[in-house]
Amino acid sequence: MFWHVPGFSAASPVDTILDKENFKLEDLLDEDEIIQECKALNTRLINFLRDKVQVEQLLRYIVEEAPEDAEKKRIFRFPFIACEIFTCDVDVIMKTLVEDEDLMNLLFSFLKPDHPHGTLLAGYFAKVVICLAMRKTLQLVHYVQGHPEIVSQLVDLIGITSIMEVLIRLIGADETMYSSHADSMQWLDDIQVLEMIVDKFSTSDSAEVHANAAEILCAVTRYAPPALAAKISSPSFVGRLFQHAFEDSRPKSVLVHSLSVCISLLDPKRLVSASYQAFRSQLSHGTLVTASPETVNGMLDSLGDLLKLLDVSSAENVLPTTYGSLQPPLGKHRLKIVEFISVLLSIGSEVAETRLIQLGAIQHAIDLFFEYPFNNFLHHHVENIIGSCLESKQDHLIGHVLDECKLVTRILEAEKNSALSSDLTKHTLSTEGRCPPRIGIVGHMTRIANKLLQLANTNIMVQSYLQQNSDWIEWHTSTLTKRNALENVYQWACGRPTSLQDRGRDSDDEDFRDRDYDVAALASNLSQAFKYGIYSNDDIDEAQASLERDDEDVYFDDESAEVVISSLRLGDDQESGSLFTNSNWFAFDEDKALNDGLVSPEASPSPNSEISALKEDDEVILGEVIDDTEGSEPTLPVSNKDANEESGHTVLANGTIDK
Repeated sequence: MFWHVPGFSAASPVDTILDKENFKLEDLLDEDEIIQECKALNTRLINFLRDKVQVEQLLRYIVEEAPEDAEKKRIFRFPFIACEIFTCDVDVIMKTLVEDEDLMNLLFSFLKPDHPHGTLLAGYFAKVVICLAMRKTLQLVHYVQGHPEIVSQLVDLIGITSIMEVLIRLIGADETMYSSHADSMQWLDDIQVLEMIVDKFSTSDSAEVHANAAEILCAVTRYAPPALAAKISSPSFVGRLFQHAFEDSRPKSVLVHSLSVCISLLDPKRLVSASYQAFRSQLSHGTLVTASPETVNGMLDSLGDLLKLLDVSSAENVLPTTYGSLQPPLGKHRLKIVEFISVLLSIGSEVAETRLIQLGAIQHAIDLFFEYPFNNFLHHHVENIIGSCLESKQDHLIGHVLDECKLVTRILEAEKNSALSSDLTKHTLSTEGRCPPRIGIVGHMTRIANKLLQLANTNIMVQSYLQQNSDWIEWHTSTLTKRNALENVYQWACGRPTSLQDRGRDSDDEDFRDRDYDVAALASNLSQAFKYGIYSNDDIDEAQASLERDDEDVYFDDESAEVVISSLRLGDDQESGSLFTNSNWFAFDEDKALNDGLVSPEASPSPNSEISALKEDDEVILGEVIDDTEGSEPTLPVSNKDANEESGHTVLANGTIDK
C-alpha cells in the first residue's frame, strides 16, 4: 500500500503472511506486494529480511542457477524479486551484506571460472554490485582491494555486457562513482587494469569481447579518474593498441575497436566542453583526457600501416547488391580508418596534416569517395575531411586538395557521367541488362561545391583557382545555380504565409512553430476574423456576441491559436471554405470598405450579408438580384448606394467605381 489510513485500510497481504507461524521466505517472494512493502519500509518485513539467513538465501537466488527440474517461479520470479529487494535502497539490508565477509564472498562467487555465467543472472548480479558501489562505496572498494582476483575475473567475463558495466563503475569511469571518495581510487595505480583490458584484443577472438573492451576504454577517455587519465593517453598505451591491431591472423574487429579508442582520445566534440569539464572536476574526481602531441605522434607512427589496409586493388571478394555488385566491399575496417583520418584532421595538428599529405591519406580517401558512390557513411567522413582541409589556414593543405587531389576536376567528371559505370575495372558495378542507376554522391558533391563557393568569398587562393577553371564556371552557371534554386527549401512556400520565409529553419522553438503556419501572425488574424465575422459557420451569432466582451477575452495568444490551428488543419480537406482559403483572410482594414461595397460575381460573399447564395442563372443589375427560378421568393437586395455611403464610392453600371 502507498499509504495507510487508520481504520479504513485493509490488511496488507505481506502482513498476513508475517502473521503466520511457519511461513517461509518463498511465501513472501511469491507475494506481488513485497517490493511495494519494502519501499514503504514495512518494519516487520524489513526486520525479517535483514537477517543473515534470509540475505544469504536471497543471494543464492541471484548467483546460483536453478536446477533443471525447478519451477518457473524459481527460475525467473525469485531471482528477480531478490534482486529488486537489494536495490530497494533499504540500508539495513545492504549493511548486513557489506559487513559480512561470507555474504560478500557468496555474492562474488558468481565470477569464479568454474561457475556458470548466464546472462539473466549476470544482469541481476550487476545490479546488486552497482547498487553497492553507489550506496556502500568505501566498503566495496576495501573488499575488492582485499581480493584483487575480482578485477581479473571481471576482465575475463568482459564479453558479458552486464559485467562490463560493473567494471566501468568499479574502475571509476562513471562520473557518479567515487565523487566524494577520490582518495579511495589510489589503489588503481597498483593494478594494471587497463593493460588487462587492452590485452583482451590479443587473447580473444570474440567480437563482443573486443566491443566491450573498447567501450570501457572509451568510457575512461571520456571521464577517467586521475590515476588512469595519464596512462591511457600515453604513447606507449597507444602503441600497445596498434600492436594488437596489426597482429597476424587477428580479426578485423580488433582494428575497428582499437581505432574507436583512438578516435575517442581525439574526439573534438569532447574538447569543446573542456571549460565545463574543468568546472565539474572541482566538484568530483573526474579529469578530461586530452590527446597530447606525444599521443598524436604515437598514432602517426602506425598511420603508414593503416593506409596499406585501404588498398582495395588486391581484394577478390565480391558482394552482390540491389544495384549491382561491389568488388570488393569497403568493409568496416576501411570505413573506420577513413573516420580516423577525418578526426586527425579536425584537431588542427600541423604535424598530423603534414604526415597525412606525405602518405597520400587525403587523396586515398577522396579516391574511395568516388569509387564507392553508394556508401553514405564513407561520403560523410570524406566530406568532413575535405571541409577540414578547405577551412584550414594552411595554404599547402588547401592546395593539396585542389591541385594534387584534383577535387574540382573529379566533381565535374562525376557530374558529366552521373550514371553508375559498368566497367569491370571499377569497384562498383551496375547489373548487366538493366539501366544503370544514378550515382549516390551528387548531394555530397553539391555541398562540397557550395562550400568552395562560400570559401571563395574569403580565400583568395580558392577564388583564383575557381576563376581560372572555365569548366567550373560553365557548370556553376548552367547546373549548380539552378540546382541550388530548386533545392532551396526557404523558397518552398507550400501554402505557408510569406512571413515564414524570413524565419530560420533550424530554430529550437516548440514543434508547432515549425509547422505549416506562422502562429504569431495567425493569432492576430484569428482575433480579427472573429471581429469582422469572416469565420463562416452556424455559430456566427455566438462569435458576434463575443465582441461585447473585453478585448482581453477576444485576443488569441499563441497557445490558443495553436489549438485552433490544429483543429482547422484537420478540417482543411473536408471543407472547401476553410479559414485559410478565404480570399479576405489577409485583408482586414484596408480592403474592408471596398469588399463590402462591391457586389459582383467574382466577389467572395460575406457571412454577414443577407444574400445566402447566388445561383448560376442569377443576374446582377445595379444592385438588384433577379431570380428567374419559378416559385422562389425574391431575396431583398443590398443597395450599393447604402453600402457605399460611408466609403464615398459609387458603383456604376459598367462595374467601375466613381469616387
